[in-house]
Amino acid sequence: MSLKAQVTEDMKAAMRAKETGKLNTIRLLIAEIKRKEVDERIELDDTQTIAIVEKMIKQRKDSITQFEAGGRADLADIEKAELAVLSTYMPAGLSDEEIAAEVAAAVAASGAAGPQDMGKVMAIVKPKLAGRADMTVVSALVKKALTPA
Repeated sequence: MSLKAQVTEDMKAAMRAKETGKLNTIRLLIAEIKRKEVDERIELDDTQTIAIVEKMIKQRKDSITQFEAGGRADLADIEKAELAVLSTYMPAGLSDEEIAAEVAAAVAASGAAGPQDMGKVMAIVKPKLAGRADMTVVSALVKKALTPA
């Protein structure tokens, strides 16, 4: 079953169970998927759907930070609930060791010699780790691997 079909099935289940918060979050996700499909006149595959989920998760994390800084715990709690629902659609994350191994392999494959080659390494790593690792962590590991000791 594709991720998009899974989201639709989860929406139906949330409707039957009368889980309003979960249902609203899933509807937001479906709306974003449909918007992307209509705008680009394509049928999204799982990779593109995961990219949308990642984007929405990042938005929720940013909102949580802003709401907590502004003393709005009530709004931060709503965003945290949405974040929890969206996180269920992400594939299993990689461990730090697995990410480090991928970065080391990409550095070796690209022949990167220093920080100026970070773009080459990220171009190799990003497609492999998209949706399975936080790209800010990956970027930091690449920078560390390319910085001379």
